[in-house]
Amino acid sequence: MKPLRLIALGGLIAASPFAFAASPGIHLGVFGQSPEGATIRQFTLTNAAGATAVIISYGATVADLRVPDRTGKMGPVLNPVVAAAAGSQISFANSAAVIGRVANRIGKGKFTLDGREVQVTTNAGPNHIHGGRRGFARVNWNGSPLASRLGPAVRLTYTSADGEEGYPGKLEVAVTYTLTDSNTLRLDYTATTDKPTPINLTNHAYFNLSGGGDVIEHQITIHGGRYTLYDAALIPTGEIAPVAGTALDFTRPMRLGARWDKLPANRRYDHNFIIERPAGDTSLVRAASVRDPNSGRVMEVWTTEPGVQLYTSPLAAQPIADKFGFYCFETQHFPDSVNHPHFPSTILRPGQTFRSTTEYRFSTSK
Repeated sequence: MKPLRLIALGGLIAASPFAFAASPGIHLGVFGQSPEGATIRQFTLTNAAGATAVIISYGATVADLRVPDRTGKMGPVLNPVVAAAAGSQISFANSAAVIGRVANRIGKGKFTLDGREVQVTTNAGPNHIHGGRRGFARVNWNGSPLASRLGPAVRLTYTSADGEEGYPGKLEVAVTYTLTDSNTLRLDYTATTDKPTPINLTNHAYFNLSGGGDVIEHQITIHGGRYTLYDAALIPTGEIAPVAGTALDFTRPMRLGARWDKLPANRRYDHNFIIERPAGDTSLVRAASVRDPNSGRVMEVWTTEPGVQLYTSPLAAQPIADKFGFYCFETQHFPDSVNHPHFPSTILRPGQTFRSTTEYRFSTSK
């Protein structure tokens, strides 16, 4: 085991490099301290194949994830939680953290619930995004190992107070991460509330199956032939359109950078796709997949959610030297659902239990 060195992380003191277990199971440790001085716990999950997932309590974050390439060599597949310049910020906002109480955007930060107008935090200009200024990604969750027949697991819980970020109701939320022996990272979310409130949880992992470099050659498939249109502020208009004939058509495997010149001026994808499934169906279905021709790694995204947001690094005609490229597959209900009655509802009421599952299934190809 390599000795640990301390680095600053967004106001946190973190241990790096990660210590990986040599045998299957759950290894507990201390990652560091939160800005408020709370202890950030670390849970290293190791499966029978030797794959590892490092989960930390701050933000219920996947701090590192390593799976085999086509040669069997283990390597990272997402942007790890590392220090930024001067140790003042996390290098990528929301890196692999749980996002809530409502992921994505709410126009003007307003919605009407049971006849009453609710105003939540506006933290993206006049709009609300990813739960507000603090959100679930910047709080320290409680965590404990969990016995699971699927593989090593950890359950993290957080209580969101009534009025937090403007949301009504006390929300009890939990996420369980399980690393199966078939190299699947499974996320199971649950939540209950004492007042009606919207909820839309996701994980904001920045994936790169090569472990670094550009991603324009990675082959993407999205099992959704429609998407939600949005305005200049990325707030849905309520319209739904087909992807056919647009830069968003990934219904067949396509290089991520194949249509870079048809993207908006920022040259990145940031779009919500509607997953193909029968009306009312909430079973686990395949939403997207990606293949990295360099490493041979393949990732399939399966979810019970109705939508998936593809968010990428800026794309170009040619790879950019030393660039860390990425793609997020944020499984979710549609953005701004609270203001569009024809979108799947995000409202959770007392006596109900919110449930959502997403799986990232890893394999290899030649």
